[in-house]
Amino acid sequence: MKFTTAKKAVALTGAVAMLVSVAACGSDSGKSSQPAQDSDVKEITVWAWEPSLTQVAKDFEKQTGIKVDLKNVGTNTKEYTQLDNAIEAGSGAPDVAQVEYYAVPQYAIKGNLLDITDKTSGYKDFYTPGPWASVQFAGKVYGLPMDSGPMAFFYNKEVFDKAGVDAEQIKTWDQYYDAAKKIHALGDNYYITSDTGDAGFFDSMTWLAGAKPFQTSSDGSEVTVNLTEDKGVKTFTDFWQKLLDEGLLDTKTAGWSEDWFKGMVDGTIASLFTGAWMPANLANSAADGAGKWRVTQMPTADGSTTNSENGGSSLAVLASTKKADAAYQFIEYANHGAGVATRVAGGAFPADKASLEKDSFKNATTVKNADGQDVDYFGGQKYNEVLAQAAENVSSGYQFLPFEVKARTIFGDYFGKSYTGDQKLSDGVAAWQKALQDYGKDQGFTVK
Repeated sequence: MKFTTAKKAVALTGAVAMLVSVAACGSDSGKSSQPAQDSDVKEITVWAWEPSLTQVAKDFEKQTGIKVDLKNVGTNTKEYTQLDNAIEAGSGAPDVAQVEYYAVPQYAIKGNLLDITDKTSGYKDFYTPGPWASVQFAGKVYGLPMDSGPMAFFYNKEVFDKAGVDAEQIKTWDQYYDAAKKIHALGDNYYITSDTGDAGFFDSMTWLAGAKPFQTSSDGSEVTVNLTEDKGVKTFTDFWQKLLDEGLLDTKTAGWSEDWFKGMVDGTIASLFTGAWMPANLANSAADGAGKWRVTQMPTADGSTTNSENGGSSLAVLASTKKADAAYQFIEYANHGAGVATRVAGGAFPADKASLEKDSFKNATTVKNADGQDVDYFGGQKYNEVLAQAAENVSSGYQFLPFEVKARTIFGDYFGKSYTGDQKLSDGVAAWQKALQDYGKDQGFTVK
């Protein structure tokens, strides 16, 4: 499910990616000493796309007198391309950047992020386990969590009822397959969901199946890429291939397009497997679907209670900054201080325990849209209560590659044909694996 800049601003605070337990892996190459500091800092530069940071930046300036030059230079890979260029050039990099959890290892291993371990003693108890593990590499902390993206099953109850399917009773992937057939029987243009090929979704679903295809040695020098022999990867691809073979997935409607949201309104795209950051996106971009939608826990291959993540970001201080103290002060305010409440109110799914446990959060039945209006999108359901449980169910141990940004960038090159019927998903898996192994070797990793 590819994101467009316009549609995914809220999502990728949730966007994409996924959380990963990487605290015990990686290298010790992060810069632990701060560079020379400018004195009497009046302004810092922050690259981020998360919309609620606009208000956070204003509040921070009022409190500290430090102006925040907040720039949206593009979401996820667009930002990373500019960030890489600035780092390579030795100038132009921001003081703070929004870095998705999947990209933290890549920047940490290269020494591009400031080690803030000494400033975050005791923070483990403040954040939920997944986000906190995701800002660590080789036991050091390289950012503060912004949000979380536990996977959830969002569905159009009106369509499911019409098809005679109770989504709350779908606990296994076999039951989901049966539901997909019933929904497609409503009409040739009705599908249980859409998928045109997306690396983040692939990672989330294989993680959900128990896959662990990527491993990095403790010193960061060795990388294992084992997609073709991983049982969890095969479990997911076999399941998804069956839906593709029988024409039960919409493989033509691009994720985050206007047609995609239109499908959620008219029911032709009847459900989504996605991160807990989705409610605000639905309320804003599929507004006419209000009252029709509900959310429940993810079905799994064997019906067991487990979950994975899809999306989530940190705010990290760049190692090259000369304003590290002021930069850290900002990420502390935004992700550990008063800014947390502002961002949660703006639609971010909490990464901290206290926000998840608040009655006002768990008992919410309306979603606030971009105009500040409360929308009863889920028909009176306490949707955050469901999403909080989804967060508790997330399994740990999944690792991303130390070149995950590259991996996701080239995913479509090898899987695109799998969604047009010209090859099997297993062929895409094999081709992507070889490309990743070759790239890892070219980057100097010992690849297994």
